[in-house]
Amino acid sequence: MTTIKLTIVFLNFNRLQDTIKTVKQLKKICYNRKDIEVIAVDNGSTDGTPQFLESQSDWIISLSLRDNLGIEGLNRGFDMAKGEYILVLDDDSHPFGVNTVDIIIKTLDKHKDVGAVACKIEFEDRTFFKTWHIPNINISRSCQSLAFVGCGFAIRRDLFKKIGWFPAKYFLYQNEIYVAIKIRELGYKIYYEPNCIVIHRNSPVSRPSWRQVFYPTRNTVWLLREYAPFPISAYYIFSRLCFGFIRAFESGQYKWYLKALKEAFFCKVKKAHLPLELHKEFLILWHQNSIFHQIKWALTSEKQKQMQQKRF
Repeated sequence: MTTIKLTIVFLNFNRLQDTIKTVKQLKKICYNRKDIEVIAVDNGSTDGTPQFLESQSDWIISLSLRDNLGIEGLNRGFDMAKGEYILVLDDDSHPFGVNTVDIIIKTLDKHKDVGAVACKIEFEDRTFFKTWHIPNINISRSCQSLAFVGCGFAIRRDLFKKIGWFPAKYFLYQNEIYVAIKIRELGYKIYYEPNCIVIHRNSPVSRPSWRQVFYPTRNTVWLLREYAPFPISAYYIFSRLCFGFIRAFESGQYKWYLKALKEAFFCKVKKAHLPLELHKEFLILWHQNSIFHQIKWALTSEKQKQMQQKRF
């Protein structure tokens, strides 16, 4: 009997064409592999996505939910997973070739102290998806990473289950950071593997502007309330509220900003105390929520652009 080493779980919501593309790519990679299973979770789509996924039942395990549960939908898929490791994708992302899944399995097999593998995220034109979550593009070999991007990472199933999967109350955004902190708290490392490539098509379908105001504001305040050390946490929270207000101003979504404030502060959050070593490790996270550091980085970036222009 073949052991399932890797379960691929991806979440779908009203992006049928993207789902079709993802399924097509996954079929090329693992259709005939007995050591990989694919679980597709649909979050109450009404555009034909559930029916399409059911038509692939000869090789995909599909789970159709009645309502949009956000990342809780992924948790339902994780509950069904039989693999030793789980690769998490979105409906608009897919691994770039079979090499990616093989390297994931080999990395987690070889390095028992590695809890998760952060993939290199690229757009369809193969340009680099730049984010503070993972190391710089110039790094060509595996190294330790602060976190990972939610549309392309792998994690040990038993470790993920111990953490409690994604925090369901977050619904969307910052759930990856929450899990990254938990992984480090439990003594595991996160590896960035640039040879594990996930293509993120970054589809704008079903992405209303209010979500960019509500969830990042509310969830980041929750995260800061739980993990940022007092009293500096008050400054970080103030900064985050300023960033959220700017987004609300740009999009006109003031109602959602006010709703985010209400839920951010009226929901109970159990304070956690990170060891000093981990607090220092996650400094870049705190600085992402600092007005001073954002202005400093913006000025540095502008200065670098001016210097480059002078050279030419």
